[in-house]
Amino acid sequence: MARERNEQFEALLKEAGWSRAQAASAFIRVASENNLTDYTHIARQHVQHWVAGHEPSGQAPIIMCEALSRRLRRVVTTSEAGFTASNSPAQGALDWRIDPLIALNDLGSTDLDPDRRSLLRGGVYSAAALALPAESWWVEMAKEPPSAERKDTQRVGRGDVESVREMTLAFSRMDQQRGGGHGRTALVEYLRSDVARYLVGQFPDGVVRRDMYSAAAEGAYLSGWMAFDNGEHDIAQPYFALGLKLAARAGDAPLSGHILRAMAHQTLDLGLYNKALELSTASIAGHRYEAATPRERALLGVVHARCLAATGANRLAAKTLVRAEDDLRSAHDGIKEPSRTFFFGEASLAHETACTLRDLDDRKGAINQFGRSVRTRGVAFKRTHAVTLGYLGATQISVGNVEEACTTWSRVLDAMEEGVYSGRARQRVVEMRQLLSPYRRRGIPAAVELETRAADYLRTVD
Repeated sequence: MARERNEQFEALLKEAGWSRAQAASAFIRVASENNLTDYTHIARQHVQHWVAGHEPSGQAPIIMCEALSRRLRRVVTTSEAGFTASNSPAQGALDWRIDPLIALNDLGSTDLDPDRRSLLRGGVYSAAALALPAESWWVEMAKEPPSAERKDTQRVGRGDVESVREMTLAFSRMDQQRGGGHGRTALVEYLRSDVARYLVGQFPDGVVRRDMYSAAAEGAYLSGWMAFDNGEHDIAQPYFALGLKLAARAGDAPLSGHILRAMAHQTLDLGLYNKALELSTASIAGHRYEAATPRERALLGVVHARCLAATGANRLAAKTLVRAEDDLRSAHDGIKEPSRTFFFGEASLAHETACTLRDLDDRKGAINQFGRSVRTRGVAFKRTHAVTLGYLGATQISVGNVEEACTTWSRVLDAMEEGVYSGRARQRVVEMRQLLSPYRRRGIPAAVELETRAADYLRTVD
């Protein structure tokens, strides 16, 4: 029986102004960006087969739709493209029209189900979904929803809010110590069960309701951050979006800024510099910055400085760094800071400042700041310590200090071997091997020894 031509897909290609070969090239870019190496062989013939009615297999429909979404500057779903593959469950969280409670239920249940989790991981990081909603959306989300008194719902009070905040802080401390690959599933279980029930409970007043939504938003944000740290970008993105929806429903502008800052950080790491700058600019807009505490303003500011440096706005980046330092300097014990900023102090500011200076090609300044971060960071932040050391070693070797870099990188492996489960830290070990390769071939003893140790470590975690 003859196949029916996929006229919907063909119309989208025409709207994009793409030939079959151009569509294949765009597909490969998205696949490569998401480390989906099994899909980097796609050619014009594959696209032509899809137009002719053959169904793309595996994750190919989602990859193709992401490529089209970027080109057309709107979200293109698999059904719109005429593919029978179901959309990723992450799309509910990424769609600003979907209620956050529905998104939490769908995202959490899929993430926790071993048989369905592959659907979530079958997505890709969506640059098209980074477009933020209009100002009217934020205003509408912050409105008090109509009350729905039900006898079977539990009463939720101030103590329940504090319980959620304390639990989230405990997971956050564990993340700083062990990395995002340790304990995230337990956090998702807590969000999907206890926190989801609180959100549909009976509140004594609007203040407690908003505070509970804010506490839930921090938990969703943290789940996204842990996934990001573990290199699971396709999972991190919908949790960040879910956290942003919950924060908007709470009317919590500073928390919204904090989550936008994290989204900018992730986008920056993925090399989407202009998108990162858009997100970081949004993170410091209006009350998101003005209503934030000094420590949080410093965190927002330093990530914005990194995004400015990455996009070539060097003078403004330097000015923004100075302001971030001033903000952190104005933080003191008399000011009550949100628990989500407990980790951001002198060491963290130095780390982010070093990254900015490195991107400004001030390698000497970057080395000094990375060193300052290493010296001032406490033992409770083992994951971040390993990442900082990794960056420090890479910067040292870039200026020819090979022996010094080897000593630094040896300390990275010391930290990793003590039980750090972090994709970002692991990537520093991969980068280490790449940068050491020419020196290993020359037979430099320190490089040879470190390469052997790094290879042994990666074999144990792969």
